[in-house]
Amino acid sequence: MIAPESPALRALIDDRYAELAARCRAAGIALHDDAGVAERIRRTLAASDFAFEAWRRQPQLLAPAGLERLRAAGDAGVRVGALALPEDEATTLAALRRFRQAEALRLVFRDVNGLDDLAETLSATSVLYEALLGAALGWSERALGARYGQARNNEGALQRLVVIGFGKLGGAELNFSSDIDLVLAYPQGGHSDGARPLDNSEYFVRLGRQLVRLLNEPTDEGICARVDLRLRPFGNAGRLALSFAAMEQYYQVEGRDWERYAWIKARPVAGDRAAGKQLQELLRPFVYRKYLDYTAFAGLREMKALIDAEVARKDLADNLKLGPGGIREIEFIVQLEQLIRGGREPSLRVRGLLPALAACEARGHIGAARAKALREAYRCLRRVENRVQMLRDAQTHDIPDDALSRERIARGLGHEHWEALEAELAHHRGIVSEEFASVLMPASGRAARVAVADTTLWRQACDGTPEPGALEAAGFVPGIEAAEALAKLPQAASVRAMSPRSRERLDRLMPHLIAAARASAAPLPCLLRLCRLVQAVARRSAYLALLEEQPAARARLARLFADSAFLAERVIAQPLLLDDVLDPRIDQLPLKRADISAEISRVLATLDEREAEAELERINEFKASIAFRLGLAFNDGRADAVSTARRLAALAGSVVEAVTALAERELAAQHGRLPGEGSGFAVLGYGSLGGEELGFASDLDLVFVFDGARTQLTSDGGRPIDGARWYQRLAQRVMNWLTLLTRAGRLYEVDTRLRPDGSKGLLVSSLEAFDAYQRSRAWTWEHQALLRARAVAGDAALGQALGEVRREVLAVPRERTAVLAEVGQMRQRWRAERDRSDAARFDLKQGQGGLLDIEFALQGLVLAHAAAHPQLLAQTANASLIEACRRVGLLEDGQAASLARVHADLLERALACTLDLRPRIAPREPALEALCAEVRAVTAALGFDFA
Repeated sequence: MIAPESPALRALIDDRYAELAARCRAAGIALHDDAGVAERIRRTLAASDFAFEAWRRQPQLLAPAGLERLRAAGDAGVRVGALALPEDEATTLAALRRFRQAEALRLVFRDVNGLDDLAETLSATSVLYEALLGAALGWSERALGARYGQARNNEGALQRLVVIGFGKLGGAELNFSSDIDLVLAYPQGGHSDGARPLDNSEYFVRLGRQLVRLLNEPTDEGICARVDLRLRPFGNAGRLALSFAAMEQYYQVEGRDWERYAWIKARPVAGDRAAGKQLQELLRPFVYRKYLDYTAFAGLREMKALIDAEVARKDLADNLKLGPGGIREIEFIVQLEQLIRGGREPSLRVRGLLPALAACEARGHIGAARAKALREAYRCLRRVENRVQMLRDAQTHDIPDDALSRERIARGLGHEHWEALEAELAHHRGIVSEEFASVLMPASGRAARVAVADTTLWRQACDGTPEPGALEAAGFVPGIEAAEALAKLPQAASVRAMSPRSRERLDRLMPHLIAAARASAAPLPCLLRLCRLVQAVARRSAYLALLEEQPAARARLARLFADSAFLAERVIAQPLLLDDVLDPRIDQLPLKRADISAEISRVLATLDEREAEAELERINEFKASIAFRLGLAFNDGRADAVSTARRLAALAGSVVEAVTALAERELAAQHGRLPGEGSGFAVLGYGSLGGEELGFASDLDLVFVFDGARTQLTSDGGRPIDGARWYQRLAQRVMNWLTLLTRAGRLYEVDTRLRPDGSKGLLVSSLEAFDAYQRSRAWTWEHQALLRARAVAGDAALGQALGEVRREVLAVPRERTAVLAEVGQMRQRWRAERDRSDAARFDLKQGQGGLLDIEFALQGLVLAHAAAHPQLLAQTANASLIEACRRVGLLEDGQAASLARVHADLLERALACTLDLRPRIAPREPALEALCAEVRAVTAALGFDFA
């Protein structure tokens, strides 16, 4: 229960309520005190001088109809249609202002009395000003049209003004007494069609002036809206309205970073809204860059410096909007993420602050705890800001100094006294200040000090005189290699072609990179790789900005370049992966097959045009990012080997699925589709893909199968072909696109030799031919391969049919001794041909007691016992087969535990070798020998002779 108000506040409310009652009596208006009307009016009077003046000036607003308007749920857009504007300007000015006062009074009444929440109040305020803009523009168009006719382009098509709202109007979150930031534009040049025609450039300037006059002109009844047109191209020096072509030219040539921030919230709010959306699409590449854009930090710093200067000059430290920890800093935090990533993630291209914050949180760019703190701070600051403005309808963001005003604001927001609200504001502003500081200059960022010695090393490199001795003393051994790499970098063509600003950034960055390499576990390899990376990204300032702005990215990059040659090469080849170095977000990774496929679909939906080349490039980028982050997680110890291999296989399966769907779509566009349900085409994954044990550099073993019943059918397109050729071309296209080298790299190498009859067989087989081959001509080793096969893409019904064929073929009763002998012989043959072990080193895959011994033993057990235990055929992964064999009693508990442990260990060693660009061969050492001995003991006990 809130304590009673102060005597001064009580007297103010009583006096004003009495005056309103007297005005109503004098005007013959019955003021009914029903349904708590008096209490709500008194509460409004306590919060707002504006409301008191509006009621005093228009007591009819307290009549039953006026009170019903206050309680009505519909916003101003519902009532603006009844606003009939006369032909003469003076009466129109008055009508617009009275409408604004009545609707603004309604906003205050509903907000103060808890009938609307903050979001509803801000939205309704925005709708009010959109309604006023629409009404004023309509009147202005009629007035100008009467004198000069209607504007048309050179082809005679009608042209209308486009009114773009910026800032909080654009974000549909306008505060009570805000100005409205507008930019005026029109689609094309031409002239009006009246008796006194005007060129469109002059026509729309005059129309804009008339519109602003109706809203902004002071009268006895005040103004309707404060209009600010300074965000237009060239600011106050620019023309009031520009054509779309002129707008595009300006932003391409003159556009500045702060204008990119401004356009984030821009949207059409009046006039030709459809054309306004076309303008937004035209300018989208200016706002949202194709690649991750860390140059946005520089623009943010410049804007913040200007704001800080204004705050200091005008003593605005307590300003709710511009002061430290204020509303603008929250907006900057969110908008920075939007500018950096919005070009690649359309879900971030939202206008309101709270929706944008939610989008950043959903994508993992702002953590849940941070997002909650910013959301709570924003709501608190916006509520206080709105009540400050509602107090006197003043465009201010400063809290009043006098005690009575502060009491009115605090009590209206549910606090007993000002000190309680002041403490809440200080709490939220402190959090926002810390968050903004961490974003603007993370962990010291550009201001981080660097050793003089590292600066000297880079300066010497630029002068062409790096000293090997000094480099060796710094830890780069041998120094001659480091000296050569550093000396070559400034002379590289990409570095010499850098703009002066980019070169300054490089000169600031390089000493930091030298220091990071020196502090790493492998200074010389790290430095050599960093030099190659800088040369690769020299012409892309956004990547240099990322490394300059983000110390965490520099440190993580240096660790990675020292630890993993494979991942380092990936970053050098695809610098886009730098974002994943900065923010690996393993917790945000889509790890399940369905989630990965959904994410690929989302990524492809962001493309402006669905063309095969662009889609393949985007799939490549997506695959590289996910695989890279999986590599980081494994390298950092955040994911084990078995789960990493399984996730890599899920990624590959999703990629094959996406490429197959793309190939089907493109083939259908050329030749049409074959009659029947589904495509009748399926892709089987064999080997490590089918067995869910894919490595970081594994190729894909694929087999293509089609529905033989459709072979003689003809496609239904403009260039029809028969079914056999249709499926042949589809398989070729899938294989070619998986292996195609794009600007973003290659998806996978593909091996199709496991198809029926191997390299001699057709690239794609019918279901019937595949079935017949597996039943009558396949060797035991081919059935071993079939054990790991599963459908990964294409027609689900055909994939299910292939699964039935697999189960039937593999469940045929077999003589155990013969199976074990054949499997043993094949294993011995493979070892003789492929084992790279020697006295000092062990081949993790092919060596005796290695990964393939485990795999062959499991395959032999399943082939020998699948007839009796068909449930074994549900698994294709080795880790799962070990457990399945244990459950049916083919492996003892101890044997299963031993195989599972050794399998995981050897797989971890194999993946680690790949990350270090080494063959999967490890030095023989006691722990490894013991693991292999366990495998040899288990396989021998099971009856296999692999020696």
